[in-house]
Amino acid sequence: MTAESTADVRPRNRKQLIVDAAGRVFSERGYHAASMEEIAAGVGISAAALYRHFPNKYALFAECANVMADRLVAALGEVPPDAALADVLTVITRVTVAHRASGGLYRWEARYLNREDRAVLRGKFAHVVERVTDVVRHEHPLPDEHLRAVAALGVIGSITMHHTSIAVRRVEELLLASATRVVATDPTAVAGSAHLVDLPTPPAPRTRRSEILAAAIPLFERDGFATVTNGRIAEAVGMVPSALYRYFPGKADILSAACLRAAALLAQAVEQNLRGVVDPHDAVVALTATFVAYSFEHTALTSVANSELGGLPSALQRPVVIAQREHIAVWEQQLRLARPELDSRQARVLVHAGFGVVVEAGRRLRWRDTPAHRDAVAALLVGALGL
Repeated sequence: MTAESTADVRPRNRKQLIVDAAGRVFSERGYHAASMEEIAAGVGISAAALYRHFPNKYALFAECANVMADRLVAALGEVPPDAALADVLTVITRVTVAHRASGGLYRWEARYLNREDRAVLRGKFAHVVERVTDVVRHEHPLPDEHLRAVAALGVIGSITMHHTSIAVRRVEELLLASATRVVATDPTAVAGSAHLVDLPTPPAPRTRRSEILAAAIPLFERDGFATVTNGRIAEAVGMVPSALYRYFPGKADILSAACLRAAALLAQAVEQNLRGVVDPHDAVVALTATFVAYSFEHTALTSVANSELGGLPSALQRPVVIAQREHIAVWEQQLRLARPELDSRQARVLVHAGFGVVVEAGRRLRWRDTPAHRDAVAALLVGALGL
């Protein structure tokens, strides 16, 4: 067999190779920014060969969005019904870490699925959540077992949302220990602190530029950046579309400015609430209360920053990423002072795990902003950090 004919032989698992490559691209760049040509290049095939397996980008995307759910359902199906919580969480952690590069696709991009496909995906993850909830209820009969189960899954799923380099076994142990602490945390035990923080008030939109941002953010959050047109943004502020270009070169610049505004508001809130705090443990608690309060008060802003950043051009993405890293560095420093046994990578993984708690627990509570909800989420975040 010649080298040329060898290259023409299709591997038996080509379809799976395509799905794995596509999952990575969709996760990194978002559904709309990803292209079939880029995905095909990642597999080492032509776009024409890719279309032999999937008729269009949506069909491939729908397959990718279901991969993590299908893997988790299949893995849990092999765990005995009476298995201990540690065994259930271990299986989920191993599957998630093994598919870290593409496993977070469902979290933000699944909103681009059609209604029927979204319902199917929700049903699969509901099965996973119920399995965890059942064993949590049995081993840790505390209030809000469903919330604690979802928060624990947020801890594990957080590994798909960042690029911290850390050994597989090490990260599995960290996430498993963190998720175990979360399910053992009573979210009602401590009350009256997480909602008593000082958050800066966003400036009133008194200029055309700020009016455009104020109108664009809820549109991006509800419908996704790619599907919102300049015409819709202009209409929301009573302008003609061409007038937008006096204030922003393009739609991506509006998104970048929105993300930078989110980062600036959070940085200001952190500075205000850490002022005068000396003890590292108290500092982490203050950071927790601040982040939780900010997430509840600025849900649309944080959702847009989290879900749409990957679709920005690198030049616009860079200052936002720098701002996010500076925020995480504050957490990392204080957490390592409070827990000296942690190295920088371990601390970073745990900080992201805490953020995962806020995202999933907040969604579970439908972001209804009440003192009890803020306190509950803050308690679960502190549990994730191991304080």
